[in-house]
Amino acid sequence: MSKSYRRFDTLAAVKDSSFATNGKAAAIPADVSKIFGENALHLNELKARLPKPIWKELKKTITDNAPLNEDVADSVAVVMKDWAVERGATHYTHWFQPLTGQTAEKHDSFITPNQGGGAVAEFSGKELIQGEPDASSFPSGGLRPTFEARGYTAWDPTSPAFIVENDNGTVLCIPTAFASWTGEALDNKTPLLRSVEAVSQQGVKALKMFGFDNVKRVVSTTGFEQEYFLIDQEFFYRRPDLVVSNRTLVGAKPPKGQDLEDHYFGSIPDRILAYMMEAEKELYRLGVPVKTRHNEVAPSQFEIAPIFETCNIAADHQQLTMITLKRIARKYGLVCLLHEKPFAGVNGSGKHTNWSLATSNGMNLLEPGDDPHSNMVFLYFCTAAIKAVHKNQDLLRIAIASAGNDHRLGANEAPPAIISIFLGEQLEDIYKQIQNGGAKSSKKGGLLGLGSPVLPHLPMHAGDRNRTSPFAFTGNKFEFRAVGSAQSVSFPVTVLNTIMAEALAEMNSQMESALKKGQDIETALAAVLKSTMKDCDKIIFSGDGYSDDWQKEAKKRGLLNLRTTMDALHLLNSKKNVDLFETYKVLTKRELDARLEILYDIYFKTINIEGETTENLAQTMIIPAAVRYINELAAVVERGKSIGLKVDGTQTVIKKVNDGLNKLVKSLEKLIAANLDLGGDEIEQKAHHMHKNVIPAMNEVRNAADELERLVADDFWPLPTYRDMLFVK
Repeated sequence: MSKSYRRFDTLAAVKDSSFATNGKAAAIPADVSKIFGENALHLNELKARLPKPIWKELKKTITDNAPLNEDVADSVAVVMKDWAVERGATHYTHWFQPLTGQTAEKHDSFITPNQGGGAVAEFSGKELIQGEPDASSFPSGGLRPTFEARGYTAWDPTSPAFIVENDNGTVLCIPTAFASWTGEALDNKTPLLRSVEAVSQQGVKALKMFGFDNVKRVVSTTGFEQEYFLIDQEFFYRRPDLVVSNRTLVGAKPPKGQDLEDHYFGSIPDRILAYMMEAEKELYRLGVPVKTRHNEVAPSQFEIAPIFETCNIAADHQQLTMITLKRIARKYGLVCLLHEKPFAGVNGSGKHTNWSLATSNGMNLLEPGDDPHSNMVFLYFCTAAIKAVHKNQDLLRIAIASAGNDHRLGANEAPPAIISIFLGEQLEDIYKQIQNGGAKSSKKGGLLGLGSPVLPHLPMHAGDRNRTSPFAFTGNKFEFRAVGSAQSVSFPVTVLNTIMAEALAEMNSQMESALKKGQDIETALAAVLKSTMKDCDKIIFSGDGYSDDWQKEAKKRGLLNLRTTMDALHLLNSKKNVDLFETYKVLTKRELDARLEILYDIYFKTINIEGETTENLAQTMIIPAAVRYINELAAVVERGKSIGLKVDGTQTVIKKVNDGLNKLVKSLEKLIAANLDLGGDEIEQKAHHMHKNVIPAMNEVRNAADELERLVADDFWPLPTYRDMLFVK
């Protein structure tokens, strides 16, 4: 019998696996500061190269939002071009973030022909400031019909340009916003920058009431924790579901997953560590301040995290991090999977997004200090955050809604879909004091003795952490734990900034009214905090967010439980949310409506691709494998009987496999019918059809296929298994 159909040999797939520089990581200089930011055009470099008057004007634009004039743009363009050419650049691109959630670029050469038949490298202020990609070819939600193509990219001077290197040259990348010919935002950067301005205005206004008259701006700061999986590229290319949808659409859970809890923070394998080191080196050179690396909970899962930056730069760096992780992985014979749930039955991946507010001169407004009960600024801004989250649970859920994240939210590695806030024991106690008449004290942490004289006494925090909380206070910031690993952080942070601006504005108004009546600042603050918490304290929860009891308790409290993307999306353009975004000039109703349509469209297309891929896998790979195995077993039965052997065991196996095959074929018929019916003409109808009909049909096919995987001989099974992908390093 021909063996040509049989599954590849796992050992053969990886035995020749080699990685860059013969298995050794590219050397990183001992002094990382020597390479840090060398491929990014930071402010210090601009300052050194620009004439002083030009630098002063540019700095006003960056720090004070002053309009950019053409003379400044021309000077910056010359400096930017010279700096890039020195590093081997022949082309430049306006690097932007369309509503795909990823980045986009179109490369243009610096070379301009001259009259003598030669060429010179030129780059003008006009080319720096404005580009013109085809706006109709990106998701626009109807803002740009196909026949109306004009759109513009606009230079963002607040985010540094950078160099991307290739073996054959380099490219200057200029971070830009992307808007339609009519001026409407077609990207994630534009509303993010608008939200930065909104929260700054209200934050400065609040600080002036507390006597901080010298604060010119309040900035939103962000740090992200990127989780990801690494698998051998041999396995990736042999899995059509991974290639097309970035997650396994079939696959039985292996006997060992993360059960022994031996992977988390474990020793990093040499090949993986080499990869991490090279990826970090590239990120350092781009100016991304990478801080940590470690094994995550699931086998073959890892994490990288930088320190805090202003949210706009952090959002750009987050995109660069994802790009770099994927690009460098290929050099090591690996593929980096950023999907929220590439493997069923083990932990998925998130992107915990740490968020705070600070003044332009470095004061963290969410730093509680040693005595948070008497820290008026901290209490004011922390209370505003609580108010913002309570009022806008729907928006925060929508901000992290996607088909991929639906697999993860509420599971044992991710917070539930119910939005709540964890404050910790110390702050909860302070807020109870406030509601009962006034905060008089703060619980202290003390020291933690470990029972051995050789071990130090550790400072013990005044409160524990809660990994089940979607929005947790973690010392001097809030951690939005529900953001998905494949997502851009731009929209979640845009939402956080905007709802914080609204909460501050409402509290500012209350404070101003009280102060005008002659109340002193402390009396006015106490009243505002008490009245705010009376309405909002139901959003605070410190227990187990995974428990059934919390589901019941949250319902009693009146909290939203938007379990899936399709439960949440329709709320995006509610009157409350339209009014919010328009009031603070972050998104117009048309821009919001467009984003809703795009979110429906992405959801529909994602599930549609997964459904058709599942159908294809079952039809062309799994069913044939089962039939061939049955055929081989049947041959054994026939030959065994012919020589007088008892073949009861083989017949039992045949029956089990055949029953499983029948179950798969029956479930596949349902999926085929669901795939053929798109659910209607409107994109919302199609998305609902995917959620209501296609996903359940896919799950039935998966269950049947996974049963067969446990029955069919390993060398007949056509796909790399979880055992292969998760444990072969």
